[in-house]
Amino acid sequence: MPTSLPLLPDSLINGRPAMLGVLGGGQLGRMFVHAAQALGYDTIVLDPDPTSPAGLVSHHQIQADYSDPAALADLAARAQAITTEFENVPADALAVLAGQRPVAPAAEAVAIAQDRVREKAHFVRSAQSSGVAPAPHAVIESEADLARIPADLLPGILKTARLGYDGKGQARVATRDELAAAWRATGGVSCVLEKMLPLALECSVIVARGRDGELASLPVQRNLHRGGILAVTEVYEGNLPEALIQKALAATRQIANDLQYVGVLCVEFFVLEDGTLVVNEMAPRPHNSGHYTVDACDCSQFDLQVRTLAGLPLPAPRQHSAAIMLNLLGDLWFDAEGQARALPWSEVLALPGAHLHLYGKVEARKGRKMGHLTMTGANTEDVRASALRAAAFLGLEAF
Repeated sequence: MPTSLPLLPDSLINGRPAMLGVLGGGQLGRMFVHAAQALGYDTIVLDPDPTSPAGLVSHHQIQADYSDPAALADLAARAQAITTEFENVPADALAVLAGQRPVAPAAEAVAIAQDRVREKAHFVRSAQSSGVAPAPHAVIESEADLARIPADLLPGILKTARLGYDGKGQARVATRDELAAAWRATGGVSCVLEKMLPLALECSVIVARGRDGELASLPVQRNLHRGGILAVTEVYEGNLPEALIQKALAATRQIANDLQYVGVLCVEFFVLEDGTLVVNEMAPRPHNSGHYTVDACDCSQFDLQVRTLAGLPLPAPRQHSAAIMLNLLGDLWFDAEGQARALPWSEVLALPGAHLHLYGKVEARKGRKMGHLTMTGANTEDVRASALRAAAFLGLEAF
C-alpha cells in the first residue's frame, strides 16, 4: 500500500510507530536515525556492514547490498518512507523503492549529483537565473576531447565524473602532457577538467525542500578544507559578507527548485579573491558542514531531513549559538610514529560549550571520519578561543 503523507509522529502501523528507512549506515544515517527516533518513529537501515554506525542504533538493519532485490523489497515492505544518507547509493535502487513508497531525494536528483558532467550542466542552467556559475570547465571522455581542451583551462584540476569525494578522484595538472597522463591514469573514464581559480575561501549552504516546494534554509557555513577533506566549519554573525550570504542562499534555492528537489540538499561554493561566488558541487543529503546544527540550532539538518521525508512542516531554523565545528579524522588516534594514542577527552570536555559526537566506528583509520566536535557559545570570541584550545589539546592545526 502506498504511504499517505504527512506521516505524523504518532502514526501507528500494525500497532507499531511508523517506520522510516534509510539507505546507508554511516554517520549521516546514524544522526538521521537519532532525529527520527526523537519524534517517535521506528527506523530501519539497509547497509551491508554489520557494524554500521546507523545500524547499531536503529530498530532494525537489513544487512545486504544496496542493489539486492530481496533487500529492497523487504525495506519497502517495512518502511513507510525512505531516504538515503550518501550520494553514491545506486540511483536505480531509489527508483525501485519509489515505485512503492515515498522516497526523498528522488532517484533523478541523486543521479545528477553522482555525475559531475550532469551536475555541471545543471549548475550552468541554474546560473541563467541565479548568476552564480561553476568554474570554467570541459568534459573529457575521449582522446579527441583531450586534444580539444582550450589552453586557458590550464592549470586545472581533473576530476573523475563519478565516485569522487573528499578529494578522491582528483589530480592537479599544469600542462597538456600532465593532463593527458592524468586522464589516461583514470583508465580513460569520463572526467571534468576545471580551471584552477584564485580561491579566498569556501562556503556551503544547506536547504530543505518539501514536496509542496516549501523551502527552509540554514545559515551559510564558512568552511576550511585540508587535503580535500572538511576540517573546520565556522557559523556566526559576520562569518561572511552579507551580500555574499544572500547570493549563496539565492543560488542554492534556485538549484533546488530547478531540480524540483525534495529533501535536504547541500551546495558548496568557492569564493574567489575578487569576491566572485562560484558554485562547486552539491550533495543530495545532510552534509559534514551542517553537523553544528545539532547543537547550535533549534532545528538541525537531520530534523529537516525527517520532516521532508515524512511530509511535516518546515519552519525556518533559528541559530541560537555561535558555533565552530572541528572534524575528527582517524589520524588523531595515532601519534607521529603511527602508534595508537589516547586522546585528551577530559581536557576537551572541560571546555565550555564543548559537544563531542563520536560515530561508533570500531576502527580508526587515517582519513576516516570518526566524529566531530562542536564548540558553542554566546559570542564569537569565546567560541573561537575555546575551539582553538580544543584544537591544541587534540593536536589539530590552528585556523
